[in-house]
Amino acid sequence: MKGNCEILAPAGGESSAYAALAAGADAVYLGLSRFSARAGAENFHPEALRRVTRRAHLLGAKVYVALNTLVKDGETGEFFAAVKDAWEAGADAILLQDMFLGARLKEAYPQLVLHLSTQAGCCNVYGAELAKKMGFSRAVLARETPLTEIGEISKVIETEAFVQGALCSSVSGQCYFSSFAGNHSGNRGQCKQPCRKRYSIDRAGFEEKKYALSLSDLCVGERVTELLAAGVSSLKIEGRMRRETYVAAAVEYYRTLLAGGDGAAAFSRLKRAYNRGDYTQGLCFGQDARFLSREVQGHIGEEVGAVCVRAGRYFCASKYSPLAGDAFKILRGGREVCGAKPAHRTREGFYLLSERPLCDGDRVRLTTDASFAAPPERRRRISLNVRLRAGEAPRVSCGTFVYTGDCVPQIAQSAPMSESEIKACFQKTDMLPLDAEVHADTEGAFLPKSQLNGLRRAFYAALCDWMDPPRPPLRQASFSASLPAGQGSMTAAIARSLDGLAADILIYKPADYKRIDMSEVKAGKGKKYLYLPAFFTREDEAAVKDVLPQFDGIYCEGYYGLVLAEKYGMPLFAGTGFNVTNRFAAEGLLRAGAAYFALSKELTAAEQRALLCGGAFTLAAGSVKLMDLVYCPFGRTCGGCDQRPFYTLTDEAGRAFPLARYRFSGSYCRFEVYNCASLAAYCGEGSVICDLSAELAGQPLIEAARSPERVKRLVPAATKGHADRSLL
Repeated sequence: MKGNCEILAPAGGESSAYAALAAGADAVYLGLSRFSARAGAENFHPEALRRVTRRAHLLGAKVYVALNTLVKDGETGEFFAAVKDAWEAGADAILLQDMFLGARLKEAYPQLVLHLSTQAGCCNVYGAELAKKMGFSRAVLARETPLTEIGEISKVIETEAFVQGALCSSVSGQCYFSSFAGNHSGNRGQCKQPCRKRYSIDRAGFEEKKYALSLSDLCVGERVTELLAAGVSSLKIEGRMRRETYVAAAVEYYRTLLAGGDGAAAFSRLKRAYNRGDYTQGLCFGQDARFLSREVQGHIGEEVGAVCVRAGRYFCASKYSPLAGDAFKILRGGREVCGAKPAHRTREGFYLLSERPLCDGDRVRLTTDASFAAPPERRRRISLNVRLRAGEAPRVSCGTFVYTGDCVPQIAQSAPMSESEIKACFQKTDMLPLDAEVHADTEGAFLPKSQLNGLRRAFYAALCDWMDPPRPPLRQASFSASLPAGQGSMTAAIARSLDGLAADILIYKPADYKRIDMSEVKAGKGKKYLYLPAFFTREDEAAVKDVLPQFDGIYCEGYYGLVLAEKYGMPLFAGTGFNVTNRFAAEGLLRAGAAYFALSKELTAAEQRALLCGGAFTLAAGSVKLMDLVYCPFGRTCGGCDQRPFYTLTDEAGRAFPLARYRFSGSYCRFEVYNCASLAAYCGEGSVICDLSAELAGQPLIEAARSPERVKRLVPAATKGHADRSLL
């Protein structure tokens, strides 16, 4: 079943990398100390990276280095140097979020292998075509990509799909919640996971504070066959922040499935290693009943029985036999009550110790399994031929590799070397992950033991360099980018209704893309652009293709917009979802055909001003979108839904975040989360973009947008966002 499919495992540190390789991973991905989307992981310095790449390559596995955060303009020199260091240390591919930085790297270093990070949001063939054009050989699919799109994308470019691990609530690369709510940017590897907090929603049945945006962990399981049939080349396990026991268990599970074995035992170990929400199969196959984990946020392990209260003691009838060091969580009505430890075992089950009172029927779930052991060391089988003849230079071969030593055996004066002595010597692989089958060819020859050991060490050192040859240094390249002069002040406004609005560019963001009323669009004064979100499928295209020619251009939040706009012969306004943070991205966008683009809303005012040029806009006033949700936070309880355009998501601190509903293609709604405070952050004489999705003040806000003070008068609670403080 496996064929050429790759099992790709996470490595937050060296121990996880070695556990993944021992469990049978075909490749591991990891980050360096800078530019990693998991900045909280242990990550790797160059020496550790070289150790891991050496071991992986000797085992026939690969190592991919993730440098997939947004890169600011003042950091590009360090970034290019980090890519160079990672490649020279043996990386088999570099993962990037910024397509345009990738294009410049590929231009300077054609030998680089580039993989497009899931943060780039590749969810359709247009994004795949652009990635391929920019020099990427693989696209890590956005987690939201449906199976129908995966098959088409895989015809364009090699694809990598997530099959296991944590899911982001927002569309890949489009989450700014942690950035604006706590000044820790997910796009910079610093996400503090506000999506895992408790919220209430002002809809009947959702008023109680629960984990309203927290998603269950992904586990595609046996449906990997469908991904393989769609053309996916690499099955990716998420978890650079997880322990090595989880990494090994996940690799073992998918290795078992791909080998056609019974995965029940491996799945049990996986659940005990880490399991949030009893798993969902993800949006690839459609939102399922377990997609949301509203009741529990953390690890809930595997259920092993239920509590029965016996004379004040807590008994669990179970076939499981607990060990010292095991730990349990107790769930009641689906919610976590407390932890528990095992007491003594009986023939029918075991007793529990708990600091809190337990009730009959409470569910007992094993979350720490003391029986977990590291997988046995993985070794690669090789076959050696050792020829030691008197008067001849010794020769040791492994396949097509031949090593000739410089210590010549002599004719034995008394006891010649035996084949068993030579085999025993060369079966010692000097801590290398190799298992040598040795064939010896000798007759009447003698070599001192010290010289024989020296021959062995020299051979294995040469063999390693042959199996994993040192990378030749990349030449020193010069990277520069130039930006066109500014265009003067222009104003662009995004709104659900254009009636009564006037701006240079009006961007129409309909509540229902299948019911666009062009008379309503034409009610505004200015060029009309249609807003397209970062997540976009062929079905979505079919819903708008007839109405597109009636607009003056397209405003798009995803890379795919460059190819889509070219297809329809329309100007492109690249939105804030492009996450433009450096001049290489700005220059690349304009070269690729964008008429206008918006700078990242996570940059400070000073950082934005340094990038202002012809075609550039900054988000200056109005609503700030924090998340794109392709799923329904109400669990698709459509029968009882009041279908309101806006709801309010309220956190435990009382902050109210607007939750906007809209429809595109298909039968279900999509949602967006907006910041709890509006924005007042004009950054100078450059261009301005006003996101008015919540229709805060209409035309007065457009007219006031160039003055934060005037915006504050209209919206007293407005924030400067990141204008004065850098995202971390």
